[in-house]
Amino acid sequence: MITGAAHGDAGTGFTADVPPPWPREDIELSNGIMSLRHAAHVEGFVAEPAMFVHGLGGSSANWTDLMAHLREGLDSIAPDLPGFGWSPPPRDGDYSPRRTATTLAELVTERFDGRPVHLFGNSMGGAIAVQLAARYPDVVRSLTLVSPALPKRGLRRTSVHLPVIATPGLGATLMKRYLTLDAATRAKATIDLCFANPDALPAARRQEAIDELRRRDALPYVADAFLQSLRGLMATYLDVSQDRPWKLAERITCPTLLVYGRADKLVDPIHAHTKAFPDVRVLVLPHAGHVAQIEQPALVAEAWRRLLSTAAAR
Repeated sequence: MITGAAHGDAGTGFTADVPPPWPREDIELSNGIMSLRHAAHVEGFVAEPAMFVHGLGGSSANWTDLMAHLREGLDSIAPDLPGFGWSPPPRDGDYSPRRTATTLAELVTERFDGRPVHLFGNSMGGAIAVQLAARYPDVVRSLTLVSPALPKRGLRRTSVHLPVIATPGLGATLMKRYLTLDAATRAKATIDLCFANPDALPAARRQEAIDELRRRDALPYVADAFLQSLRGLMATYLDVSQDRPWKLAERITCPTLLVYGRADKLVDPIHAHTKAFPDVRVLVLPHAGHVAQIEQPALVAEAWRRLLSTAAAR
């Protein structure tokens, strides 16, 4: 059930080349209200439903440009995950990838009458997308994972801090200290970590990130949402059951595209584990980091179109 009218982002000063985030609306689900952004398809084209899932610490706005590139074929929504963006925490307090996947399956059913979606996920959103595609195959038509946060051997030097932050007690202390830094400093740190070439990010996008951090600083649950989501993600790395992420990947039969950035400081393409997915293609972009959908949206869009055309030809 839609609980609020669409909310625009007027007055942001974005240019035609750098559009503002898509209009926002809220939807009531069983585990709480979820905010989402909607990029309606271009009139005159036959469009299929799509859903875009952001990563840890991100928001629905992370998909603005890729959604724009795909408007001729997709009617797209990008939810703010529980506790992130404009979405409040989940009612049951469960931030695990599995629980979030269940909420997103409900969102697909509510929003698109159960029609299967083309599913996109970045980083933690990729891990959640694997849970969704494996556990609810009837609601996913294709799967595109951009630098998915899936288990791998060892840690990269630039991601070794994540298990430390996830440590109970210590993590809360570190987060409290981190949040005392001004929003511009925190935004720069994230951009430097996630982008291959941080200087190439348009000034409007950089300001958007700063403004979002400042808005969220007033919310009492920001640190807890980040820590609980990170702990839920880390728990999947330690899972040895038949429901561990790579076993779930083996159940996914829809066409799958894995997108990696060669300059990614968080996820190494060498850990793609391509054999886990029954029907998979891999794209490694030489000039992209952890968020290729922001850095190279046109290339990601074209790779997705090729995925669909290849699947249709078969």
